[in-house]
Amino acid sequence: MSSRLPLKKGYVLKGYSLGEVLGGGGFSLVYLASQELSRKNFVIKEYCPQGLVTRNADGSITISSTMNQGPFNNGLQKFIVEATALKELNHPNMVSVTDSFKANNTVYIVMAREEGKDLQWFISKLRENLDLAFMKQVFTRIGDGLHRVHQLGLVHLDVKPANILLRKNGEPLLLDFGAAMTVDSEDRFSSFLTVTHGFAPPEQYLDEPLGPWTDIYGLGATMYNCITGKPPPPALRRKDGVALEPLTVKWAGKYPFELLKAVESSLSLNPQERPQSIEAFMAYSFESPG
Repeated sequence: MSSRLPLKKGYVLKGYSLGEVLGGGGFSLVYLASQELSRKNFVIKEYCPQGLVTRNADGSITISSTMNQGPFNNGLQKFIVEATALKELNHPNMVSVTDSFKANNTVYIVMAREEGKDLQWFISKLRENLDLAFMKQVFTRIGDGLHRVHQLGLVHLDVKPANILLRKNGEPLLLDFGAAMTVDSEDRFSSFLTVTHGFAPPEQYLDEPLGPWTDIYGLGATMYNCITGKPPPPALRRKDGVALEPLTVKWAGKYPFELLKAVESSLSLNPQERPQSIEAFMAYSFESPG
């Protein structure tokens, strides 16, 4: 079986000295790093798909079998799309890429290191204090960033509390564009499809069109999680009859009716019944009277 051991601490990569491994998903490893000249901290994401590659003694990776060449290349192309999109994005509430390069038979993305706690932490520890002011502070800014993502013809496809970092100054930052793809992508069901149960709408499981409405579901599910303290039931369970908690009934005393109604509509199983743009969703949520 192939092994994708991480690069060793202290490994030098294009002027960056690698530190601890911060995490990783099915197709990447994420390292803390410092630039040797400036001593500034960065995060480096390495394309290193689990089950497809083996780490060599010199740090390079080798595709473990000829059968894995196709899946490796497909995932690599998605990784490059992510890097290119983030370079173009240049939005204060979207994670910023400072560099990308090829080395070790793979590709690396360098991102600014940001300090803070993710929204999941706030939901777990401070849910009773996640009031309207908090919701507006976080979601209008994330919504504005997603609007820019959609203008570039991309969808994020993994909006959830764990991917929203709140910096020390309170400014939110949307992380992890690893699942992002162009709206017209034909590579729907590659080996690296990312689906987070509770935050992914039915079309991410099925052969149905993806678009801004897909991210609107994820954003609405994240807002629902802030309000109720738990994520919505997984979309396919909802299609089988599991009910969504009616926000406009239970939470009417704490949040404006318009916000609760907007979140409910964003979680429609039918994409055509959701707000069709982030701008419209934000207007329904936070700019309506009351």
